[in-house]
Order: sequence, then structure tokens, then C-alpha cells
Amino acid sequence: MANIILTRIDNRLVHGQVATQWCGSIGANLILVANDDVAGNKMRQGLMDMAAPGYAAMRYWTLEKTISTIHKAADRQLIFIVCETPQDVLTLVEGGVPIKKVNIGNMHMSEGKRQVAGSVAVDDADVAAFAKLRELGVELEIRRVPSEPAENIEKLFS
Repeated sequence: MANIILTRIDNRLVHGQVATQWCGSIGANLILVANDDVAGNKMRQGLMDMAAPGYAAMRYWTLEKTISTIHKAADRQLIFIVCETPQDVLTLVEGGVPIKKVNIGNMHMSEGKRQVAGSVAVDDADVAAFAKLRELGVELEIRRVPSEPAENIEKLFS
């Protein structure tokens, strides 16, 4: 089975905070960006490669490739999956990707969203995706950086 250490939702995907603080604290040696747009966008990949720590390999896969390929991962690969939205994570879980825990990091405020935590804004579709993930037994946490305590996950549903 794929050795997925953590899955993070961050609408910025891989940036300094993800690369240095999260990757190091969880001991990942592979960062997998599961995102249909980025999988085909070399410029965005190049920007994320610059932020990535030297000890971690980078992969940029579509959601479908992640679903079809993740089970071939070697045990030595300590995988940190980064997704843009809760809907993307739900697609992966429903597709059979063995995600046990999701860190909700950055979901920026935009039209139709409401702020529920310092760096997390959601709309009804986000809440529905989180509810379904929870029903499927996925542990959810709101935490911007590893050194901060997790926030109450019920904020998402109120």
C-alpha cells in the first residue's frame, strides 16, 4: 500500500511553508501535487520545484493518474499529497487512494465563501466534501503550520 504520510489542502499548492515546514516535520521524501491543471503546466511546476526541499522528489499528476498509479508506490516513498480543494481530495478517496488524514491549510476567501478559521474559507460545496470525507473515515484537521495547534474541525460545519 502507498505510504501516504499526510494529505494537505492548500489553494497555493507547494510554496515555502509547505515545502520547508510541513515536509520536514512529517518526514516526507516525495511531494505529490494532485491537480489536473498543474499536471500540464510546466511554468507552475517550475515555480513549485524552486520551493521544494532538496531531499524531496516532486511529482505533478492529474487526479486520475494519482488514482491509477499511487498503488505502485514503493514502501520507501514517504508521500505528502498536496491538493487544491476538498473536492479533489474526495475524488482521490472515492477513487481508492488510501488517504487517512487531511490537513486543511489554506483555502482563501473568495466570492461566495465564508471565513471559518484564520486561513480557511468555505462554501457549501466545500462543506459537503468535508462531510463526505468524514463519513468515509478520513481524519480532518485545520492547521496552517505544524508548530501551531489544530483548530476545532467543527468550525467547518457551523
